[in-house]
Amino acid sequence: MSRTVITFGTFDVFHVGHLRVIERAAALGDRLVVGVSADALNLSKKGREPVFSQDERLAIVAALKPVDEVFVEESLELKRDYLVKYGADVLVMGDDWAGRFDEFRDICEVVYLARTPAISTTALIEKISGTA
Repeated sequence: MSRTVITFGTFDVFHVGHLRVIERAAALGDRLVVGVSADALNLSKKGREPVFSQDERLAIVAALKPVDEVFVEESLELKRDYLVKYGADVLVMGDDWAGRFDEFRDICEVVYLARTPAISTTALIEKISGTA
């Protein structure tokens, strides 16, 4: 029986930490679906526009070998709907979200992966822009 894994993220200024979480998520099942945060969702979560547009970020994530399907995550409140729609058996999130999605254990397994140490999109953006 095949297992569908789903994960979510902004995936802005794509870096090795993003790649590792996608590879590790893919290893937990047979099919990987990735929800990429909409520009408006990123603005509401992080208080800034993403560096790369929603369409660019979707294209980058879709091009990765472990990724089988991508979609735009419009709202955090729709997470349960996305899990059901894509038939998720496993939800994978970074451990910075630990405990926040335990409510979905009634419909799928929830796994929190450790983040790649010393890699942060925000820190990268600040370093590139000279604000760090």
